[in-house]
Amino acid sequence: MIENAASSWSVLRGTARAMIAAAALAATTLTAVGGTAEAAPANSVAPVESSGCHAPAAPSGQSTQHFSAAGRSGTYIRDLPPAANHPLPLVFDLHGYLELAVLEHEGSGLGPYGDSHGFATITPQIDEPGWPRWDFSPNSADVSYLSQLMSHVEATSCIDLRRVYVAGLSMGAFTTSSLACQLSDRIAAVASVAGLQNFTWCRTQRPVPVVAFHGTADPLVAYGGGQGVNARYLPAPDGGSSSGAQNGPGPTDIPANAAAWARRNGCTGQPVQRKVAADVTLTTYQCPADGTVELYSVLGGGHTWPGHASIVSPTPLVGSTTTSIDATATMWDFFQAHPLTGAAHG
Repeated sequence: MIENAASSWSVLRGTARAMIAAAALAATTLTAVGGTAEAAPANSVAPVESSGCHAPAAPSGQSTQHFSAAGRSGTYIRDLPPAANHPLPLVFDLHGYLELAVLEHEGSGLGPYGDSHGFATITPQIDEPGWPRWDFSPNSADVSYLSQLMSHVEATSCIDLRRVYVAGLSMGAFTTSSLACQLSDRIAAVASVAGLQNFTWCRTQRPVPVVAFHGTADPLVAYGGGQGVNARYLPAPDGGSSSGAQNGPGPTDIPANAAAWARRNGCTGQPVQRKVAADVTLTTYQCPADGTVELYSVLGGGHTWPGHASIVSPTPLVGSTTTSIDATATMWDFFQAHPLTGAAHG
């Protein structure tokens, strides 16, 4: 979610701002049209406790915490559901360019959704001069910060190391794609909203299941690749004028990026499409059970989180939001079906 057109920057400047127990999870079969990949039943993948399961229990509810690592300092919104007698799945929710963590938290709704569906949510933001952003390049300080924050959360809350997931919007989706490459031994699956990327340098240690959502009329991160027509309204990270966002999307179109992830994960055959709503097409591949790739293309959709209208950004800047699907609910279903089946590392 990228915040406002040039005429609306004052809005941003003025802003200061389930259960997954083994016995409770149903067996899941993922069916890709044109081929069936049968995933291991979720209840057959036993949880692995993080070190935080042996520490004093962190209080449930929402709180804002401070954290410093890798030469970076920042805060994160922590949402922990009511106390459970088992390790919790964990979802990192990454904000977009210019977007405060509090806006991402409200816009995705993952925190409240986790409260009612039994998973913990972390919505982080690094404090640095200029607009909120991420450096998602290989071995960057921001990537190190997020990795160490993940370890910190696992050490201070009772987390299931087989069920650690990352989701993100826009630049948060770029960063999610990067983390899937760089932390593939720790992250069970990822969800990208308006920004799935494929990096030439990406070498995963294992297949990483990917679910992506993207509007075909996205005016900021173009469905056809590169920056959209409205990216010219975005300021530079230091607050000055810019012809487009810094550290932006690659030139490859979104379906090609999904296809690259499918190849990386060992999927075969041609992609198959089917309508799941009047304005939404789902593209699937014949994939191994642990390497599923799905792309939800929203016909005429904008740079938004499906099912959740933008809180701040005007429609002329970001485009329309579909209500035909709910990305939050859909990605959680996807996450539940894809725990980490190999060795789990904290």
